[in-house]
Amino acid sequence: MKNLKKMHYLFLFLSILLQSVFVACAQSKSSAKKPLIVFVTGDHEYSGELTMPAIATELEKNYGFRTKVLKASPDHNSEENIPGLEALKDADVAVFFLRWRRLPADQVKHIEAYLKSGKPVIGFRTTTHAFNYPAGHELEKWNAFGEMVFNAPPGWGGKAKHTHYGHESSTDVSIIPEAAKNPILTGVSNNFHARSWLYRVLPDYPAKGSTLLLMGHAVNPDKEAQDNPVAWTGTNSFGGKFFMTTLGHPEDFDLEPVQRLVINGVHWAAGKPVPKKWAGKIAINAPYHGIQASK
Repeated sequence: MKNLKKMHYLFLFLSILLQSVFVACAQSKSSAKKPLIVFVTGDHEYSGELTMPAIATELEKNYGFRTKVLKASPDHNSEENIPGLEALKDADVAVFFLRWRRLPADQVKHIEAYLKSGKPVIGFRTTTHAFNYPAGHELEKWNAFGEMVFNAPPGWGGKAKHTHYGHESSTDVSIIPEAAKNPILTGVSNNFHARSWLYRVLPDYPAKGSTLLLMGHAVNPDKEAQDNPVAWTGTNSFGGKFFMTTLGHPEDFDLEPVQRLVINGVHWAAGKPVPKKWAGKIAINAPYHGIQASK
């Protein structure tokens, strides 16, 4: 009788153990199937350290992605440190919202390795001028990050005269008719108004081979303005596909058309079908704090 009881308990134990292993394996496989989106943030002005985590949370909650958000440390004004960039090794998509960083070589090498892999990238607004190394610095070439990675102007100002039309201006945005059926524009309003002041990228950028998605018209500009594209896709110099938008003011992220653009863009970059069903408007409400001095 005692042996029968022992065998019974052993059987129960093995059953529970096998069930646990099965569940763990199933969860592991399920997690492995979910694309990993790594957000790399660090800008002085637009609260990317707040808007990007909100987007990341939504991607995990409603759209079947895994995410990791990396932030400048000890705060968003810290130009020389973004811990955790080794996470890019496992990323399926890298999202950059940067402005004038001067990261050390041992951190930049992780970004370079990711780009050289040819994996997809997404960029927001000031990422056109992501880095700002002094002349003669060993990493000075990365000042042209915008051009290398997003077919955008190679940094602020310069020969491309990359500029904007004043902080008191805003932008009327419209879908470019030829791009209306692009999956990234699924559910995006034909016309909407964004708080971002329009970036000038024409006439030389976006570089040849880019596909323009959205056009911006400056409202109340501080100088004579011409319409400029505010979102485009293409293939970069590393052979990876990209989605770039010069929108990025925190108030932009409160707009449903912009939210849909971003969620769609992540799906497109990850090689996933753009969702047919929209999970609903995201509550972000991040502040615009303007350019703050580095600490």
